[in-house]
Amino acid sequence: MREFIVEADGGSRGNPGPAGYGSVVLDATTGETLVEAAEYIGVATNNVAEYRGLLAGLRAAHELDPSAVVHVRMDSKLVVEQMSGRWKIKHPDMKPLAMEASRIFPPERVTYEWIPREKNKHADRLANEAMDAGKRGEQWSAAESTAELESAAAKAESDVRAATAVASPGWAPADLGAPATFVLLRHGETPLTPQKRFSGSGGTNPSLSEVGRDQAERAGAALARRGTIQAIVASPLARTRETAGIVARHLGLEVSIEEGLRETDFGAWEGLTFGEVRERYPDDLNRWLADPTAEPTGGGESFAATGTRIEATREKLVAAYAGRTVLLVSHVTPIKTFVQLALGAPPEALFRMELSAAALSAVAYYADGNASVRLFNDTSHLR
Repeated sequence: MREFIVEADGGSRGNPGPAGYGSVVLDATTGETLVEAAEYIGVATNNVAEYRGLLAGLRAAHELDPSAVVHVRMDSKLVVEQMSGRWKIKHPDMKPLAMEASRIFPPERVTYEWIPREKNKHADRLANEAMDAGKRGEQWSAAESTAELESAAAKAESDVRAATAVASPGWAPADLGAPATFVLLRHGETPLTPQKRFSGSGGTNPSLSEVGRDQAERAGAALARRGTIQAIVASPLARTRETAGIVARHLGLEVSIEEGLRETDFGAWEGLTFGEVRERYPDDLNRWLADPTAEPTGGGESFAATGTRIEATREKLVAAYAGRTVLLVSHVTPIKTFVQLALGAPPEALFRMELSAAALSAVAYYADGNASVRLFNDTSHLR
């Protein structure tokens, strides 16, 4: 007899308000995802959406094997207790849904377990994808879903934190609370980007090209599907402000400007290619490549100075956005510096990272000062 695990969730943005559900059916032996289901259901309450998620999960399991045993896991105490028979069902909207759920499988072949929300991330992300699709006037598409990848990444992160806790008894993850998570977006292309010219804070401050604007639109659409961004902060330069503005329209958020996120000032090298700098300023370039305290020709900003600035900006933003997920729209050097500092890597690591235009990276910061790099140079949304 096969055994399935059904994880289900539902949500309402307003309770009642625009609502959706998500469900996933797993193989109980291997943990493999067998079916994902999600749907925007219009205006409803959280509880109705949760029951609709349960129904979708049970139906999907029944289609796979009507003779299977099913273990349901949900973070809704109400649904779990009512379907387990321990709580009475009084609300008229709940009764028909519960009765329908009880008829899909014989009751003796279905068990229910309450789990905390952080362990129900896959279904939660599916529900949010469905609500985001409804906001756009669309229905959820399995082909565009990233819920499984994101929940797998979150589980891997949880496993890493647990392993680190074993190695470092002083770190107690359960007491740290939700981290401040910075999703780092490099701005879209400018006319200088394809030519690989130095473009920092002291140059011509170019705007996005048509390609760059399209990249920003794609990034905004992808982030809207994920539904996790709660605030947007951008560098003051034109290309980052424009990128952030395009993304903000997709997310329905305002953009805050943070001076500390600006690009490094490359001095006299602004607008030049690496080859042109090597030809004109070979000694200065060699010093800059060898020493993080060396400045570009003409009084630019050293990597050491950029690192100090990013550290201060990081501390400021972590304090301001504790427990929240924030999109930081910035540039190559600041984003690579965030990653370098999070990894505890030496400054020369900056030369060993490739960061594409409009690429996404992510770093989480915990209350004890630890950081975790969750993503780097993701360009899948641009394909």
